[in-house]
Parts: sequence; structure tokens; C-alpha cells
Amino acid sequence: MQGGTVVKRRMIGLAAGALAVGLALAGCAGSNTGGSNLHPLTIGMPDGPQTNNSNPFVTTSSAAILGYTYLIYEPMAQWNPTLPAKDPTPWLAKEWKWNTDFTEVTVTPRDGVKWSDGQAFSGKDIAYTFDLLKNTPAFNTNALPIASTDASGSTVKITFKSSQFLNQTKVLQTYIVPEHIWSKISDPTKDTNQKPVGTGPYTLKSWTQQVITFSPNDAYWGGKPPVPSIQWTSYTDNNAQTAALLSGQSQWSYVFIPDIQNTYVKKSPTNNAYLPTGLGIDALFLNTAKAPFNNVAMRKAANMVIDRTAVHVQGYSGFKGLVDTVTGLPSPAGDAFTAPEYQGKKATVDVAGAKKVLTDAGYTYNGTTLMDPSGKAVTVTFQDPAGWSDYLASLQIMADNLSKIGVKATVETPTVDAWTSAVASGDFEATLHWTNTGATPWDIYSNTMDGAQYKPLGQAASWNFGRFQSPEATKALADYATTTDENQRKQDMYTLEKIMVEQVPVIPMAAGPIGAEFSTKYWTGWPTEKDPYAVPQPTQQSLSQVVMHLKPVSGK
Repeated sequence: MQGGTVVKRRMIGLAAGALAVGLALAGCAGSNTGGSNLHPLTIGMPDGPQTNNSNPFVTTSSAAILGYTYLIYEPMAQWNPTLPAKDPTPWLAKEWKWNTDFTEVTVTPRDGVKWSDGQAFSGKDIAYTFDLLKNTPAFNTNALPIASTDASGSTVKITFKSSQFLNQTKVLQTYIVPEHIWSKISDPTKDTNQKPVGTGPYTLKSWTQQVITFSPNDAYWGGKPPVPSIQWTSYTDNNAQTAALLSGQSQWSYVFIPDIQNTYVKKSPTNNAYLPTGLGIDALFLNTAKAPFNNVAMRKAANMVIDRTAVHVQGYSGFKGLVDTVTGLPSPAGDAFTAPEYQGKKATVDVAGAKKVLTDAGYTYNGTTLMDPSGKAVTVTFQDPAGWSDYLASLQIMADNLSKIGVKATVETPTVDAWTSAVASGDFEATLHWTNTGATPWDIYSNTMDGAQYKPLGQAASWNFGRFQSPEATKALADYATTTDENQRKQDMYTLEKIMVEQVPVIPMAAGPIGAEFSTKYWTGWPTEKDPYAVPQPTQQSLSQVVMHLKPVSGK
């Protein structure tokens, strides 16, 4: 992939697609899946009581919250957000091709696929699904501007009202539902879909508050499912889920575990945690429209003295990924997008260097107190909501770091509602906040520096909370999203990275993991750092890909 393009416009052909899926599903073929003597796979999530609702489009359904949607329903392609530069793996689509301006994609459905009720899968199901999203805004959570579909012939043509370059993976990861079932539902938004029919490797066997059980789909197009039974439990909270992992009652989960290595991993040789990150970060948003961060020298100096490692280890308890690249892009997810001049460069603590940046810009010292060019003592107020312990611990570390350059920093803890309002209106100086996660770094940079998101102080902003203004950044973001020239897109990304490094609109801190805790006592073949074939989290669309990759441990 060149210059950060998510999916090559001229996509891989049938032969390559078949090979990719063959490799993706390798591991189940030929293994001893001998049936009832194998141990069930137990999955848990700390999401509390659920209701029997397997509607995949309803975000509050148990299928969506717990993630088992993806055992039943499958996407056109599997994409790994922890390796965003890698082409998606063909799944229900064996081939696809975008037009020049990414307003139309032509999809070739996979042959030989059947729904779990025995009906044949076809391109009409793909077209129906996108028409359903178009006509049911509540289901179209990615806000895809679908214009039309055409399932005539052996392909499906999906047309959009605007360029979908940035949404390619969202389009391809849309899970497909059967037309012969859903077209007969009078109101899909209210249907609880308690007998779901999908193309996935497992079917829903039973649903209770205690355990939700799935059986293999013996007619699955990808081969024989290796696990004889999958049992899903929703635990009351993080503590209950962690206890279930430690006891072995739950083999697979994604739950926040402080000091995860000592608390969980080291408790058993079969306990594992793999916590890769994607292209979304936590950053210290700096209000560039008011003092003290309206001066780029102060932003640079703060960036140079904040101890990211201490924040990672102490503030986040090592759970979130450390972001110490100068561009603010998580590694390895962002490596393919990084300009040559910044590759391998890390942000390190440099107190002496920070002081020089300040004094060169007209700052002075009154004893140990930093004075701004107008002669006022520099102070900083951090804020994040009360109860957000990881954020607040991180802010306290940053406050201590700033004291090394003579800045008095304090931490305030408003309510969530008050904080949300203050951040949106620009009534803050510095706050830890997240960005969206995308297929490219565009979301990170748009959320933090896009003039298209700019609002004056006092008006509510959706992003660019720090009111950063750079016509160069705004143009690069707009061009990146719409150009058909891949080399131009690469140069636009390099421009954005340079602005992040030199103007410091925010201070990147951490990357949220798309990870999991899992046991190798009964099953192996999980995604790992050495074999990152899929996202390990059981609530992601790669669920069927992971399950089909598992192998039983001999004798268990």
C-alpha cells in the first residue's frame, strides 16, 4: 500500500482472494475437532444483565454489546485496525473494485456460501443490506451516504453520494443479513431477532441470563468449526470478570485489569494478554486560543517535559499503549504512514531543552518561577471528570512534570456533564481526551487540528477542542480525504505530521488497546504479537476469523 491508502483501488483478484481466505482459515483444517470430548470455549464480558435481543443493528442488543453478532453475521471483508495499512482479507466478498473517486464499489460475492437455514447467499443479500441501512438511519451507525445499489448480474454495485476513501473499511466491514428473512420483518428496529440466521461459523443454540450457547454451523463455507461449543457469559463488573478469568471459568475476555502482568498474566503459564493498538489516541488537548498554550513555545516545552513512560506505567497502569512517537501515531499501527524524516524518532524528556525553548521565546525566570513574555507567572489548570482515575492520575504526573520548568499546575475534577460542556465550549486550559479511531491517521489529525471543526470560544465544538488554527493543516486534511492521487495523499499526511511535530496542537499520550485476555489451557492459535493475523478482542468483527483459527490443546 502506497502513501497510507487503506485499500488499493484496483483490488486483489479472485486467486489472491482465495489464497488469503485459505490462509486466514488455516489451522482448523485437519485438526482434531473430534466433537464432545473437546472443552467448550468460554467467553465473558463485564457488561452486566442483558436482554434476549440478537438484532445486530441495535446497539443496545445483547448481540451488539457482548459481541456475539460476529459469530453469526459476517462482513464482506475482514480488516485488522491494528495493522491498518494491510489490505483487508476477502470474506463474503471474493473481490471488490472502487472507481477513481471512491464513490462506487463493485463487489463480487463469494460462491458456495449458504445461510444457516440452508438458503443460498447471493449478491441480492448484499444489496438488500445496504438498502436497509439507507432506509433505516438508526441502523446506519457509520453514516454511510448510500445513494443506490444494483445487484443485477454476477456483481453488486453500491453507489455513494460522496467519496468514501476514508470509509472504505467501514463499507467492506458491513455485515450482511439475509433478504429472505429481514424483508419480511415489519419493523426491523424493534425486532429482537431471537432466532438469527447468518452465514457465520456458529448458530445460536440457547439464550439465558447465565449463559448464551452457540453450536457449530456444520455447513459453514469456511470449513468445519473447530470448537464444539461456545458459551458466552455477561459478568456484573470488571472485578467479577477478572475473577472468572483467574479461576479459568472464562477463557477469553477484554476487561481493564490494573497491573495486568502481575494481576493476571503471571498467575498461570496459560494466562495471556495481547493488547495491540489501532489509529486512535488519548491526547492532552491544549487550548491554543488562550494563555498559556496560545504560545507555541509553551506547547513545545510542555511536550518536552511530560514523562510519557511514567504516565503509561503509573497513570494508565500499563494497560493502554504508550505513544512516544514524535508524530503522535501509535506504533506499529501508524508506522506505514510515517514520513521518512520521523521514522523511529521518539519523544523524550528534555528539561534543559524545554527551558531553552522558553527563554529563546522571551520567557524569563523569577527564581524558579517561569514568567511569560508579559511578566506574568505561568500557571496551568488541568481538568478531567471526577472518578476517571486513570486520566486524573496521569494529569497529576503531568502537573509534577511541568513544575520542573517552573510552572504551577493544578488538577480540577468537574462532573462529567460540566467537563463535557467546558471542553466543547473551550472553557479549559488542558484536558486529556480521546480521538476517534480510523483506518488512517486522518481521524487523529482531523480531531485535533482541523479548521473545518473550528468553533470560536463559547461555541460548542465537536472536535478540535483546542481551537487550533492552521490553514495548511485544514487544506491537507481536505485534500487527503478527496484526492485521487495517492502520492498527493502521502504528501498531505507528511504535512500533517510536520505540523504536529513543530506546532504541537495536542500532546499525544496513549493508544487505546483493541486487545484481549485469553487462556491457552484448552485452545491455541490466538492472535499474538508474533502472529497478529486478526484483532484479538472478542467483541470485534474478526471474531469468526479468530475462532476458526483455534486448535485444541492435545489431551484437553
